Amino acid sequence: MKSGGAARLNRNAPFWLNLMYLPALLLFLLFIVYPFLKGVQISFTNWNGFSQSYKWIGFDNYKRMFSDPNIGVVIRNTLIYGVGSTLLQNIFGLLYALLLNKSIKIRGLARTIVYLPVIVSGLIMGYIFYFFFQFRGGAFNDVLELFGMAPVNMLGDPNLNVWIIMLVNSFQFMGTAMIIYLAGLQSISKDYFEAADIDGANAWVKFKNVTLPLLMPSITINVVLNLIGGLKLFDAIMALTGGGPGYASQSMSTMMYKTYFSSQDAGYASAIGILMFLMISVFSIIALQYLRKKEVN
Repeated sequence: MKSGGAARLNRNAPFWLNLMYLPALLLFLLFIVYPFLKGVQISFTNWNGFSQSYKWIGFDNYKRMFSDPNIGVVIRNTLIYGVGSTLLQNIFGLLYALLLNKSIKIRGLARTIVYLPVIVSGLIMGYIFYFFFQFRGGAFNDVLELFGMAPVNMLGDPNLNVWIIMLVNSFQFMGTAMIIYLAGLQSISKDYFEAADIDGANAWVKFKNVTLPLLMPSITINVVLNLIGGLKLFDAIMALTGGGPGYASQSMSTMMYKTYFSSQDAGYASAIGILMFLMISVFSIIALQYLRKKEVN
């Protein structure tokens, strides 16, 4: 009866009350939808980013993008940042949540320490780790030289710098995953664990058959958020390597930025941005739909 009454109340609400959503809708259209549609339009032009005149060139920017010899490396790097960061953030975020959900004396302090990097700017975090990994004078190489070993140019090595960036991004944001997992763990009723104890289940069986299934909503949220954040990673890359050497550590976001501002090729940069948008949308929607099916009602 209450739900029916509430529904009737909503339908009979004054007309002006139904207009309260309009400011938010207008802001969304102005700052999200319009720039996106403008970007789609620009991707079909040869606009240089500052001239008042430009020419419509159809799909030339998209043809150029898919024939670009560097686009494969950039897409691979973007996937490493996205998928790799998602895996590490969720694994370590869950481990920290399981540990800090227990009754230990310093759990409040420990939670704060794990979460603290999240509130630091990604650019600042990148610069902090730059001074750790840099070739000359970096803390890591100072330790190697202390033991008589030669320094390693990790940020200049194409085989290492992508993975270092992914690790730095994972380290910074695993605190977010931990907080979401902690909320999920604290919402699980203790009755399930008591029933499992009565059945003689050990810690692993309880985790696999009780904790993990009931944490699926938290896993869904974390995976989708981490995936989106990793696929559009920008600031840590710019601080650590600037996308170099060459295109070795560039993501689609840094390639788009450099194409627009350094090469003054706004049309091509917009085409890269549209491809990045489609990649993020496809991966996040697939992950969301797949994980939603795994959730326990």
